[in-house]
Amino acid sequence: MLCKSTAEAAADRGGVTAETAVALPSLVHVLGVALAAVQAGAIHVACVDAASTGARALARGDSEQAVRAAVARTAPDSAEVKMGEDTEMARVTVTAPVGLGPLNGLPIQVEGRAVTPLESRDAPAAGPAAAPEAEEPADSSASPQSVDTADSPEHAAPEHGHAPPSE
Repeated sequence: MLCKSTAEAAADRGGVTAETAVALPSLVHVLGVALAAVQAGAIHVACVDAASTGARALARGDSEQAVRAAVARTAPDSAEVKMGEDTEMARVTVTAPVGLGPLNGLPIQVEGRAVTPLESRDAPAAGPAAAPEAEEPADSSASPQSVDTADSPEHAAPEHGHAPPSE
């Protein structure tokens, strides 16, 4: 068995402290980069959501002010909005700077884009209100939903826990 002298043991104790002093700033740096990446990802998702909201509003035919207000509700602070339409599509781009703590001055930006087909602005809106009126039955108290089907053979309940014979 090897035994270290007291002088050698005293010299080794300072080595752990020196290694920790060198490694700790590197670990803090890696943690900072990871947090900045998470923050950039969150801002990117917010930009994509805001662009999607704006493209839907633009495709519906909302005014430019209404589109910008819809985008502002979900976009990050200091985001820029660009919008445009062509013959078939509404396009919205939302760009926002990413603040990286002490490196806030870096020109890093994320962008979210959305494209939505334009809705027909000439035709009435689709849905129950636009559907033609159905003819009402002469007796308004007898509606198709109130017909009792329990007496028909297809819907009869099995007797004594046995299923009806299959044909």
